Amino acid sequence: MLIGLLTAVAASICYGTGSVLQAVGSRRAARATPAAAGVTAHGGPNLASTAKAAMTWEFVLGTVLDFVGFGLGALAARMLPLFLSQTVISANLVITAVLSVRMLGIRLTRKEWASIAVVCTALVLLATAAGHEGGGNTPVSTHWWLLAVTALIIVGGTVAVRLLGARAAILAGLLSGLGFGALGVGVRILDGVDPFDPVRLLSDPALYAIVLAGAGGMYLHTVALQIGSVNGATAALVVGETVLPGAIGVLWLGDASRAGLAWLAVLGFVLAVAGAVAVAWFGKHGAAEPEREREPVAV
Repeated sequence: MLIGLLTAVAASICYGTGSVLQAVGSRRAARATPAAAGVTAHGGPNLASTAKAAMTWEFVLGTVLDFVGFGLGALAARMLPLFLSQTVISANLVITAVLSVRMLGIRLTRKEWASIAVVCTALVLLATAAGHEGGGNTPVSTHWWLLAVTALIIVGGTVAVRLLGARAAILAGLLSGLGFGALGVGVRILDGVDPFDPVRLLSDPALYAIVLAGAGGMYLHTVALQIGSVNGATAALVVGETVLPGAIGVLWLGDASRAGLAWLAVLGFVLAVAGAVAVAWFGKHGAAEPEREREPVAV
C-alpha cells in the first residue's frame, strides 16, 4: 500500500508539472501564430497550431514528464484501488495550481487555496480508508467494450472541439479525463502482464484502448490548455479521471475500503471531486490574463 501511494504521488507530481509546462508552451506558440492560421471556423485551435505548440521545448519536457507519470500511474493502478490511485494521481491539480502562480503569473484567490486544501484533506481521508484492490480478471467482452467506449470518447471529443471551438475548453478537459480514466481501467484489466505473455498482451483489446486513451486524452488536454484556464481544464480532467474509474473499480473490479470505513472513503471521494470542481469554478478568473495573451489567435 505504501509503495503504491508513493508511486501515485510521484505520478501526480509529474503530471502536474507537465501540465503547466505544456500550458506555457501552448500559449507561447499561440502568441506566435497568425490569427487566420491558428484557428478553425469556430474559433478553436486547428491541428497545425496544436502541432506547433507540441514543438516548443516546454511542451516537449512536459510530455516527457507525462510519459514518466503514465508509467508510475500504471504501476499505482495495479497496486491500489482505482478510487484511491486515480484520485491521488488527479491531485496533480494542486501541483498545477501552485506552479501556475510562478510560471503563468496567475494569482490564486483564498477560495481557490481553500478548495486546494479540501482536495488535500480528501486525499488523506481516502488513503486512511482504502483497503485492498480488486482483481483484473474480466471477460474478454469487457475489454472490447472498453476499446469501443474509449474510441467514442476520443473521436467524439475531437469532433466536439472542432464544432464548438473556444467554447469546448471544459468539455475537452472532461473528455480527456475520461480518456485517462479509461486508461487506468485498461491497465488494471490488461492480460499478459503477470505472468508476462507477449502474445496474450498484444492480442488484448485493452492494450489498444490504453494506447488510444493515452494519445487521445493528451490531445484533448492540450486543446483544453490552449483555449481555457489551465486550472479549469485540469479540474475538469480530475472529475473525468476519478468518478467513473472509481465507480467501475468498486462495482466491477472488487476494490474495497477497510472494514467499517466505507463512509470515510465515500466522504473523501466526494470531497476530492467537489474540491476539484470548486477550483474549476473559482479559477474562471484565471482565464482573463491568458485571454489577452491569446488575442492574436482570435480564440
